Amino acid sequence: MKSKISLILIVLCFTFSVSAQMSRKPSPTREPNGAMLKKPDSVKRSLPKIASQEDFDRMARVYHQGTPYALPHAMFVIDRRFKNKIYYVNSQKYRFHKDFLLANYLVARGADVFEPIYIQQDRRFIVGTIAWQKPVEKFTFELWEGDLANADLIKLAYDTINKTFFEKVAFKPNSIRQDEASETLGINRISADEIQKSQEYLALNTGKAVGRIHIIEKLDDTVEIGDNEILILKELPISLPQVRGIIVAKPSTPLSHVNILAKGWGVPNVYIKDADKLFKEYDTFWVSLDAKLTDYDLKRADIEELKKNPTTDESAAPSDLSVTKIASLREMRKKDSIVYGSKSANLGEMMNIKIPGVIVPDGFTVPFYWYDKFMKDNGFDQTVDALLDDNNFVHNPRIRRQKLEEFRQKIQNGNFDENLKTEIIQKWKTGLKGQGVFVRSSSNAEDLPNFSGAGLYSSVANVKTEEKIVEALKTVWASLWNFEAYEARVRNYVNQRTVYMSALIQVGINMDSGGVMFTKDP
Repeated sequence: MKSKISLILIVLCFTFSVSAQMSRKPSPTREPNGAMLKKPDSVKRSLPKIASQEDFDRMARVYHQGTPYALPHAMFVIDRRFKNKIYYVNSQKYRFHKDFLLANYLVARGADVFEPIYIQQDRRFIVGTIAWQKPVEKFTFELWEGDLANADLIKLAYDTINKTFFEKVAFKPNSIRQDEASETLGINRISADEIQKSQEYLALNTGKAVGRIHIIEKLDDTVEIGDNEILILKELPISLPQVRGIIVAKPSTPLSHVNILAKGWGVPNVYIKDADKLFKEYDTFWVSLDAKLTDYDLKRADIEELKKNPTTDESAAPSDLSVTKIASLREMRKKDSIVYGSKSANLGEMMNIKIPGVIVPDGFTVPFYWYDKFMKDNGFDQTVDALLDDNNFVHNPRIRRQKLEEFRQKIQNGNFDENLKTEIIQKWKTGLKGQGVFVRSSSNAEDLPNFSGAGLYSSVANVKTEEKIVEALKTVWASLWNFEAYEARVRNYVNQRTVYMSALIQVGINMDSGGVMFTKDP
């Protein structure tokens, strides 16, 4: 166990920059305290030009007003359909571009707002944000980092703004695409690095969180993100699933879409210079993060903090591993689900209450005890531990799928208890008269409240020989580690170390049709 370390970084330079807002927003959305509380300085919805500092102040809202982090910024909308008419939006009145467009009937209710203003090149509207950058004493305008505006659209916005604004306004690219598109336009530009070059910490959204550190070099479709994680990102993505906290290792902006998401979720989001290197030793470990306006505290989480912030794998599926008896369905009741699995126990219950017109084929079940013993005898329990502690397995779905397939093959090839084999074959021959059987899955991670687990595990049909029964039973045991089953348990907060599989060996019947019936609450 690595020693507990507390890191405090005092900010030496107070700077901010801004990013264009996205029309779609999480709910609820929260700005810093006081950002939208006061009555707007102007009753006007927008201005056609900003002729003075006073005009800008009347339209701009200010995050963290009265602090060194004061961030004056105002949205703008350019309507290309009407000779590039520009609206400097009263940003004390409207939170998002979409709000302004709808309130002023510039777009129809229910119409798609996203693609027409961020994706399409023949778009009607160009939208963005203008801000006063205190560190460089300049006004800048910028687009959302996911905006696909081409060079012509950027140049049009630059020219329109600079014709109607009382001071020169530079363009601040927010993505590699925007940087490349504007590189040869001959316009005045300024980068986020120039604005924040001396800054080592920036609180984009303050707050506290306890979560598992996950350092991501590059976010693509191979990376799996858990909702219990505090991410450390080397590159700023366009969007993210919900997490407990965000740390970016390169300069970001308080109005980036990711920060809008963080505000909506109520989680901390901070820029810490070279965070991926600074916190490398914490990768995959649980930490507590306290992100304040001027400094932060990041340390290994203690037991009490973890108890207050339960992890996704704290919900243990119920089980009893003390029972070794191979029991017939007739001997089972619902309470036996912790020994033989929900499927077997429920079938036993149905068989005993004798529902008119319902026939339950005879069968018997090998309890969880024997699965657990098989796993331990072959060292597969240690394999499970190793997989769950493997950062690549936990966070990369492609690797996880591959590793689980390899693990199932190991289980299939595992050594099987000869005494157990003898007992199973004897019960098959005497109790079921050696008939063809289905070897069916019956785990403790299915038919649970709010989690049916239907279709996640494997069953083997038409088994007719002694050797095939043993192979089928191992196939059923291995199916506990089907990729889809593993993923479903993660999403439903089931502890992967507490799941077990029994095997129901049941007489097969000829049927005309089949299906699945879902009850209200399994």
